[in-house]
Amino acid sequence: MSSEGGISSPTATTSSATAAAAASMSQLQSSFNPSPALKRALPPTVAEEHEPPYLDVLLAGGMGGTIADFIMHSVDTVKTRLQGQPTANPPKYNNMFHAYSTILREEGVSRGLYSGLAPAMTGSLPGTTLYFGTYEYTKRTLTAAGCPDTLAHLAGGSIGDFFASFIYVPSEVLKTRMQLQGRYNNPSFISGYNYKNTWHALQMIVKYDGVAALYQGYRATLMRDVPFSALQFAFYEKFKAEARKWEARPDGQMSLHIETACGGVAGGLAGFLTTPLDVMKTLLQTQVKKPTSSSTSIAAGTVAASNQKYYVGIWDGLKWNLKHHGVIGGLFRGVGPRVFWTSLQSAIMFVFYEQAIHLQENMRHFGHYPYASS
Repeated sequence: MSSEGGISSPTATTSSATAAAAASMSQLQSSFNPSPALKRALPPTVAEEHEPPYLDVLLAGGMGGTIADFIMHSVDTVKTRLQGQPTANPPKYNNMFHAYSTILREEGVSRGLYSGLAPAMTGSLPGTTLYFGTYEYTKRTLTAAGCPDTLAHLAGGSIGDFFASFIYVPSEVLKTRMQLQGRYNNPSFISGYNYKNTWHALQMIVKYDGVAALYQGYRATLMRDVPFSALQFAFYEKFKAEARKWEARPDGQMSLHIETACGGVAGGLAGFLTTPLDVMKTLLQTQVKKPTSSSTSIAAGTVAASNQKYYVGIWDGLKWNLKHHGVIGGLFRGVGPRVFWTSLQSAIMFVFYEQAIHLQENMRHFGHYPYASS
């Protein structure tokens, strides 16, 4: 029959069905394609991932490093006491846990475990800010020039620490001496120092030993921190890359526990390998110079410690400690609290750093960041 008789032809029916299907498909496709407003409300994808702005790196690095140093300061104090305690048999502190409990019981928290906190925080914020900024700039510059990633990470960590050392070494000298001393007129520990507070320590050091004394042990500090920073960042970047491949998350990031583990293992390994240099840094920065007169020594806020070896340099100290105390008791003195401190400090620092980077990235993406638009 013809179409005029009220019955549609097969061709017309097929054409109508095809048009309806195409319209439905177009409508369905448009529903799955987010509008520009919706796209702006979604976090960046892996394809959109890029290097964070330097401002984000500076803020995240300064915050992460300072928070980590604050949390782990008491452990650092225990490590300093173990490494700098006078030679005695038996020693005052047997191990990390004994030292922690003894200092807490005899000297308390603020004047004992957290002595030296003020100079530590004063140097930590600007030091870690400069440290992360220099590291990131060096890493990106070398990578863009075709340098292998591992070499770029090692160089970035080394150069970053070198520039930051001009800021943090004076605070490290003050912090280490205050940690070793404990509270003023401390009857529980003979350190060779007796400063009323950080400002008094700074005045006495500059007055009687000169400004150069604030950089006492500078070479030893660089010999410890430059390889430590290089190894720490190289290990972390390597672990982070492998962790991202292993987890294969849609957003390309690491889960919090994996992120913490990467930072902790990286810091622990770097801390263990550089422990002998850390021992010498502590001994060189805290040793009391041979006083020319008792009055000068007392006025300078120091008390001569008897039967103490005076080190004339890094290698002299390494050889003397190895000969008289062996590998474990000499070169790796305090290795337990050092590895414990560096692993936890590194984990906390990198977790806060990464989370701060993500937060700033999302704020900028959503248009809530005050410093730049997306």
